[in-house]
Amino acid sequence: MSLEDTLYPLLKLYEAAPQPVKSLAGRAYRAVPASLRYGKAYARFQDEARESESWTIEEIGRYQLLALRESLLAANEAPFYQKRFAELGLDPAQLTSSEQLRDYPLLTKQDLIAHREKMVNPRFSAKDRLYITTGGSSGVPVGFYLQRGVSRPKEQAYLEAQWSRRGYLVGDKVAVVRGGVTSSQAKGGISYYDATRNWLVLSSYHLTPDRAPEYVHELNRFRPKHLHMYPSSALMLARLMAQGGLKLDFTPVSILCGSEKLTPEAQTEIERVFGARVFHWYGHSERVVLAGQGRLSNHLYFWPAYGFAEFGEPNEEGFCEVIGTTFHNQVMPLIRYRTGDYVKLAGGATLRSRSLEAEFLWPEVCEVAGREHEFLLSATGRRISLTAINMHDRIFDDLYAVQFFQAQAGIVELRYQPGPSWQGSREASIREGLSKKLGDDFTLSLRAVCEVEKTKAGKSKWLISTISA
Repeated sequence: MSLEDTLYPLLKLYEAAPQPVKSLAGRAYRAVPASLRYGKAYARFQDEARESESWTIEEIGRYQLLALRESLLAANEAPFYQKRFAELGLDPAQLTSSEQLRDYPLLTKQDLIAHREKMVNPRFSAKDRLYITTGGSSGVPVGFYLQRGVSRPKEQAYLEAQWSRRGYLVGDKVAVVRGGVTSSQAKGGISYYDATRNWLVLSSYHLTPDRAPEYVHELNRFRPKHLHMYPSSALMLARLMAQGGLKLDFTPVSILCGSEKLTPEAQTEIERVFGARVFHWYGHSERVVLAGQGRLSNHLYFWPAYGFAEFGEPNEEGFCEVIGTTFHNQVMPLIRYRTGDYVKLAGGATLRSRSLEAEFLWPEVCEVAGREHEFLLSATGRRISLTAINMHDRIFDDLYAVQFFQAQAGIVELRYQPGPSWQGSREASIREGLSKKLGDDFTLSLRAVCEVEKTKAGKSKWLISTISA
């Protein structure tokens, strides 16, 4: 078990502590060797990520077959999968080719909502599980379990391996603008120091023209090597700096942008203002598959040892749904999981011979059809990215869907669709959690609905806004 997973339940206490207490505790934690902080799995995945970049097609195939069989066997111990596989006459022990995975049924987010506890491998106890939610950014909040001591160290190792393509070294100073709550007041402080990682955390909720100089001042004072930001936050800060004639007095090594769609035009603008290359990647809370830009190309490549990526049939615009199967999470494997995310393939959906255009043998993507940047508008003119509102705790548990509605600046209604186990008394915790992120220049109301508004394709929408751009 890693120290980080052991201490994870105390994270909110740490974040709520006064800065001197956080600095003292954080420095003590950072002094602990990485092998203890992240556990022995961390070093294993560091090696795996580094070595897999040069694997041959045959080596990738052998690894994926073993990992798929391991995930299917672990899944087959859970009641949900056991029944499903038996009804179709499927025996994971007989898997001899990755192509046979197509015989297994697809898994949906609704399956996770309806059958989550039956999808847990009973061989593992509660202490081996770490509960996480997707946060509801698709309009459908989904909870699931990661494997303690494995899932999060693996994610850390792979993210660091990706970032190294833009010059990141473990231990580098980083400034973060990714939804950290520095103050619930519209005029509150914009930053705090996270000594556990030597990161300066800047608010993504207070990026306004009049406060942009404060951000530049804090960055110039801290002088990070890397800026780790939501694409929407990076673009907003870049435009505020350009409009206000503001400049950094140092040149960062890289701009690390994940969790949102990033267009080529936005990437070019961010790189021009900051004078550093952007690194963009695709992943999700479920930690099923992961893809990142190459060292030379801006195309995204799916890591073959992180998870098994499949792709649905292309739609009329050429986008395919990402379908993934978990590696290394035996507590709750996700088998052929429909992510609801769509990508446009550049080099094909399968492994292929290396060409002059491709940096890796892996499935290659030239575009991700993520959500456009969506914002709530406060009474004082702050624009709050919906990505930053994501809730990764249990407050949306037992809800089938959630949706924000806004027709007037500073006034927001959260519409929610209750599930059969929902208790109305839990509205208070939702209100408290959202109000902390939105701030004191929002009026928030909650309303239960039979069904939230959907797109023509039947997908839930995270935001309905009638405020003009």
